[in-house]
Amino acid sequence: MLHLFLTDVVPLVNIGTLAAFIVVSFAAIILRKTQPDIQRHFKTLLVPMIPAITIVFCILLVFELPTITQLKFIVWLAIGLVIYYFYGQHKNHLNKNQ
Repeated sequence: MLHLFLTDVVPLVNIGTLAAFIVVSFAAIILRKTQPDIQRHFKTLLVPMIPAITIVFCILLVFELPTITQLKFIVWLAIGLVIYYFYGQHKNHLNKNQ
């Protein structure tokens, strides 16, 4: 039972972690371009080259995962985005003031 659970969950954790790394790498590139003078708590060498290489390798690793894992990730991502959108609309304080 545990083995079946792990065989389903572990690839989803992998693809979720890779997606998070991709988002963080994009954010590092964008922040360096849009806000070059803010204080940084950590330094990354060779920006934007290192984050771009990270994005490429993470995407390659995502494509090495089974297709069913990619499809499950897309479905879960879509569900999460829909929930996030409607929750944001419900809790949006800016729209309530207008």
